[in-house]
Amino acid sequence: MIVAGVGCRAGASALEIEAAIAAALERAGVASSALGMIATSSAKGGEPGIAAAASQRGVRLVVVPQAAFEAAGARAVTRSERVLALTGVPSVSEAAALAACGPDARLIVPRVAVGPATCSLASTEAVS
Repeated sequence: MIVAGVGCRAGASALEIEAAIAAALERAGVASSALGMIATSSAKGGEPGIAAAASQRGVRLVVVPQAAFEAAGARAVTRSERVLALTGVPSVSEAAALAACGPDARLIVPRVAVGPATCSLASTEAVS
């Protein structure tokens, strides 16, 4: 299963979130149907655009608890000092994807930014 971790600026629309997810899936070279869930931080869990994007894709939205989010952030490969200062992790989308996918997860696509949204993909399986 592939997990899309999503971060965004406040008020990002479902269309903007979807554009970031689609770009990450395209970069990974995997079908849209391979996406099993969308994950985000507890700080972004109330963003209507993220919830709407998950609903439109027919996948579950997981809001990652802060402790798990911060623990997974140590495995992020992208580093934003601004994001680190605001959230406690260097990349919201990478930390969310890794945390929701589990301790054996690896990033298959690091943070992709499209407009006000970011998406990273994680999996516990080899993706071909």
